[in-house]
Amino acid sequence: MQKLIRDMLVELGENPDREGLRDTPERVDRSMRFLCSGYAQDPAAIINEAIFNEECNHMVIVRDIEVYSLCEHHMLPFFGRCHIGYIPKGRVFGVSKLARLVDCFARRLQVQERLTQQIARIVKDSINAEGVGVVIEAKHLCMMMRGVEKQNSEMVTSAMLGSFHSSTATRTEFLELIRARER
Repeated sequence: MQKLIRDMLVELGENPDREGLRDTPERVDRSMRFLCSGYAQDPAAIINEAIFNEECNHMVIVRDIEVYSLCEHHMLPFFGRCHIGYIPKGRVFGVSKLARLVDCFARRLQVQERLTQQIARIVKDSINAEGVGVVIEAKHLCMMMRGVEKQNSEMVTSAMLGSFHSSTATRTEFLELIRARER
């Protein structure tokens, strides 16, 4: 990858041998491998041994999970917040595992729509939850730094599965609870 990065610098009109760029191919290589480390992670292994039997059938929400990803169209960052809610049926997650799942899928070349769906599906399937809701609010540098250059735009995606999809009351409760602090 370092040779490709060096070649890209030349194609951009830069001198990869100048002091400020000499180590850039190595730094970008390490950076990209970290930013795309989700490909090497297994979501099932992340939640392994972090699902607990608990007689709980009320809504569980983790909100404001920071999310950082790379847009697969321009390989520019998008970043924001992810909110996850679920209604368990006797099994719950260790709370930090939800944030780790977000990172696992976010550290891949992504589109926000797919990222939202992937998180919702793994949460629902892993514990056979009655319902799951995931909302991601993110700013996309591919839209802010280039193209239309809209600095204040934000994309919001949601995935509602099970009772979050079929019950207006459940969906409304989730959406109100993730917004509660903003009031």
